[in-house]
Amino acid sequence: MVNIIMFGPPGSGKGTQSKLLQDKFNIIHLSTGDVCREEIKLATPEGLEAKRLIDGGNFFPDKLAYRIVEKFLDQNSKARGIVYDGIPRHIGQTEHFAEMLAERQGIVDLVIELKVEEEILIQRLLKRGESSGRPDDSGREVIIKRLRIYDDVTAPIAEYYKNKGLYHSVDGLGSLEEVFDRIASLVEKTCSNKQLKIV
Repeated sequence: MVNIIMFGPPGSGKGTQSKLLQDKFNIIHLSTGDVCREEIKLATPEGLEAKRLIDGGNFFPDKLAYRIVEKFLDQNSKARGIVYDGIPRHIGQTEHFAEMLAERQGIVDLVIELKVEEEILIQRLLKRGESSGRPDDSGREVIIKRLRIYDDVTAPIAEYYKNKGLYHSVDGLGSLEEVFDRIASLVEKTCSNKQLKIV
């Protein structure tokens, strides 16, 4: 199984690009954010706690992220590959995530960070908030807080994966197709030893 981590600041397009990878390479997309929103919809205890944090522009709890991922891995043990969108969120999750994969005879094969200028991110998120109604996209102040959290909490995982030779930065500006071509080319080149071919 190929394991690809896709990360980037809010509004960078990581969710959309992960779904395109899913379709092109016949792998599975795990968005911890989407699953978390389902927990919120069902008003589970974890969902209620997550809603309180997300509405304030923060991340949801590690324990929920781990439970989501472990369940997902066990349910999809025969998949050709998985692209992870939303985990790991911070340095503290990287080792735990590696352990979860190792327990299932897996490793991280590729880490992709999408790079987009901040003001473009803000405008994208404001526009998304108008159509989606998501409270975490509802105003510039909340969006900027989310971006600062990303810079302080998530961005440092880049250095961790650089040290392991797994990290690649991809320019997230351009058309959807242009950005995806950059990502798909990187995936094909990096994961060719696992026979991950376009289907």
